[in-house]
Amino acid sequence: MMPKLAIAALLVAALALGGGKLVGAQRSDAARVVRVVDGDTVVVRTGGHDERVRYIGVDTPESVKPGTPVQCFAKAASAENRRLVEGREVRLVRDAEARDRYGRTLAYVYRRTDGLFVNAELVRRGYAKPMTIPPNVAHARELRGLAASARRDGRGLWSRC
Repeated sequence: MMPKLAIAALLVAALALGGGKLVGAQRSDAARVVRVVDGDTVVVRTGGHDERVRYIGVDTPESVKPGTPVQCFAKAASAENRRLVEGREVRLVRDAEARDRYGRTLAYVYRRTDGLFVNAELVRRGYAKPMTIPPNVAHARELRGLAASARRDGRGLWSRC
């Protein structure tokens, strides 16, 4: 067993390397998707209550934004999101900020059954574009690469809009 002083020293070193955050630490919550709002927003049941979750790092065409007409490929993006997560258990992984300015939980969403990274899958298949809003940038490079491939191959919205 390590002496308490050694454990404290390791913790201080980890905090120093992470700029005040534990290196590699991300908050993760289990939830069940109870409703798909649109291509990049869902309502989940977690901790006994419903929570609106906005996917980090992606943007899909608008289908339910007040005062905005339904955009090209919006219905398809919503349908694909529904196919991927509706009624399923998911794992929500946070980045630097827990909520957006509208009070929605911000998260990277993973299906619990197979670990599918839903945010990335939507971009890979051409249903979403990357949207990076610092400081939530953990997967920005990955999402940009997936979007470049989808665009090059004319997948999803890249071939229709």
